Amino acid sequence: MLLASLAIITGFALLVWSADRFVEGAAATARHVGLSSILIGMVVVGFGTSAPEMVVSAMAASDGNPELALGNALGSNIVNISLILGVTALIAPIVVQSNIVKKELPILVSTVLLCGYLLYDGALTFVDALLLLGSLLLFLIWSVHSGRNSSADTLEKEFDDELKSHSMPISKAIFWLFVGLTLLIISSRILVWGAVEIATSLGVSDLIIGLTIVALGTSLPELAACILAAKKGEHDIAIGNVVGSNIFNILAVIGIAGVIEPINHISSEVFKRDWGVMLILTLMLLVMAYGFGRQGKISRLEGTVLFSAYLGYNAYLIMGII
Repeated sequence: MLLASLAIITGFALLVWSADRFVEGAAATARHVGLSSILIGMVVVGFGTSAPEMVVSAMAASDGNPELALGNALGSNIVNISLILGVTALIAPIVVQSNIVKKELPILVSTVLLCGYLLYDGALTFVDALLLLGSLLLFLIWSVHSGRNSSADTLEKEFDDELKSHSMPISKAIFWLFVGLTLLIISSRILVWGAVEIATSLGVSDLIIGLTIVALGTSLPELAACILAAKKGEHDIAIGNVVGSNIFNILAVIGIAGVIEPINHISSEVFKRDWGVMLILTLMLLVMAYGFGRQGKISRLEGTVLFSAYLGYNAYLIMGII
C-alpha cells in the first residue's frame, strides 16, 4: 500500500513535468517546421495536453484494466470543466472572445452526445472505438481547415504571443519532444501500477480510481496551463485548452483504449452518473461561453458553481465507496 502510494505520487510529479516538456518541445518543433500559431495551438498543443490521459489510458487498457481507462477519460473531462475552469475563474474571470472556441463548443457537445450513445448499451466495442477514432480524424481535418481560414482571431494572437515567449532551437525542441514522450510513458506505467494496487487493496473498482485519483493527476498539466494563461490575460487559451482537451479525451483517449481492449460490460452508473454529469457540465460551459445576450464569460460566481459541482460529484463518489 505504501509503495503503491509512493508510485502514484512519483508518477503524478513525473507526469506533470514530462507533459510540460513534451508540449513545449512539440510546439517548438511544429513552429520550426512552419506551422502557423493557430494550428500549433489547436492541433499540436491540444493533442499534447491530452497526452497524459492518452498514455495512461493506453497503458491501463493494455494491462487489462479498460474501466480505469474509461474512468480516466470521463473523469478528466469533469475535472477540466468543474475544477480547472472553476478555480481559474475564481482567480481571474474568463472572458470568451474567440470565434474558433465558440465553434469548437458545439463540436464538444456533439462529441459528448456521441459518447453517450456508444455507452448507452453498456459496452464499448472495437467498432465503437473505431468510430471515435474516425471522428477524431474528422475533427483534426476541421481544425486544420479552421486554423488556415481564421483571420485575426483573438485565439491566434494569444497563441502567437505565447509561442514567441517559449521559442527554442530545433535541436533542443526535438530533444524535449522525445524526452518528454519517453518520460510520459514511464510515469504513466508507474501511475497505473500504483492506482491498480490501491484499488485492489481497498476493494474499490478501477472505474472509481480512474474517475477520481487518476483523472485529477492526468489533468494537472491543464490546470497549471489554464491558471497561467488566465493570469496573463490569455482567456481564450485558457478555455480553448479545456475544450480541445475534452474533445481529444473522448475521441482519442477512449478510442485508443477501446481499440486495445474493448469493454464488454459497463456499469449502468457510468451512463447515468458519470456521463450525465459530464453532459450537464458541458452544456453549462456552452451557456457561459456564449453568453446569450451578454458577454460570454465565466465569472467568479459561475466559477464557484463549477468548483462546487466538482466537490459535490467527488463527495458522492466517496460516499458510494464508504
